[in-house]
Amino acid sequence: MADYYATLGVSHDASDAEIKRAYRRLARELHPDVNPAEEERFKEVTRAYEVLSDPEKRRIVDLGGDPLGPGGGAGAGAGPFGATGFGGLGDIFDAFFGASAGGATRGPRSRVQPGADALVRVDLDLTDTAFGGEQDIIVDTALLCPACNGDGCAPGTKPETCPTCHGQGEVQQIARSFLGQVITSRPCSRCRGTGSIIPSPCTTCGAEGRVRSRRTLTVTIPAGVADGMRIRLTGEGEVGPGGGRPGDLYLEVHEREHPVFSREGDDLHCEVHLPMTAAALGTSVSLPTLDGEEKLTVRPGTQPGHVVTLHARGVPHLHASGRGDLHVHVKVDIPTRLDAEQERLLRDLAKLRGEENPAATPTTADGQGLFSRLRDAFR
Repeated sequence: MADYYATLGVSHDASDAEIKRAYRRLARELHPDVNPAEEERFKEVTRAYEVLSDPEKRRIVDLGGDPLGPGGGAGAGAGPFGATGFGGLGDIFDAFFGASAGGATRGPRSRVQPGADALVRVDLDLTDTAFGGEQDIIVDTALLCPACNGDGCAPGTKPETCPTCHGQGEVQQIARSFLGQVITSRPCSRCRGTGSIIPSPCTTCGAEGRVRSRRTLTVTIPAGVADGMRIRLTGEGEVGPGGGRPGDLYLEVHEREHPVFSREGDDLHCEVHLPMTAAALGTSVSLPTLDGEEKLTVRPGTQPGHVVTLHARGVPHLHASGRGDLHVHVKVDIPTRLDAEQERLLRDLAKLRGEENPAATPTTADGQGLFSRLRDAFR
């Protein structure tokens, strides 16, 4: 019985990859086109690879048997390139040339291709993003050619079979190498792989089946969208070559800066400036909101930085019920210039309150005295 491992020069525990590498190396060296005197040895190497590359046949060899029988042949009528032994050599063809040795073809590709998606920026005011509604937008995309309806042919004509590839979409080239005859396939350059040509192209689209056009779309903006979000419009994107199915259109929302409100999620923030007397005595002010003017009550003794929250006066939640809140930040304006009378009155007030010579007391962020916090910590 032949020692197939010794024929390939590998150990009995060699991996499939090691067996394959050994066979490729020997096949290059012993092929009849390269070394005619080694034809018999080339046949032996091919038989050995046929056996050891097949898990079942290799198992038989490892058990002490011979899967090819007493004759040691590759099967009736099968030589080194026979139906049984050609699989291994085909691996070499694929590795060397990137093409099937048998010349298998992929067939013509369709002239009709799907279209790409399109992206359009939409600038909206805060009221538009908050409450939504219909908006007219201008879109510049590829549309189906109205003259040929997408087939790319002039009126009264139609595509014809490509005379170069005879409708196959590919042309084959036969070359001889040291491994024998190799057939490679490549897309037909005349029809670009489609298998057909357009002898009379449409003068409107130049056989593309589509034309670029500007159009106006009326779209619905959902309530609660935010800056940076994208709205998908199915089938409103680019029409593909040959009148192919259009892609989708994405509207990217850009929210313009509002003169009064800043937005954080669905909550709104704004500032209200009050004189120190109004903050001390309390007052009510007219405040603009997304729903119109509202009265804001400021309680007496309101401190700088105090936040008044108006519930459900923010942006509606996207695809859900309810709204965010409006947070009003109170800023107290301290006068920088006083006339003589104003200064006198303030000094009288300070005297009445015992604040003529106030002592500064450091406090923490929560308003508690710093020294009392330290005392409590040591206790």
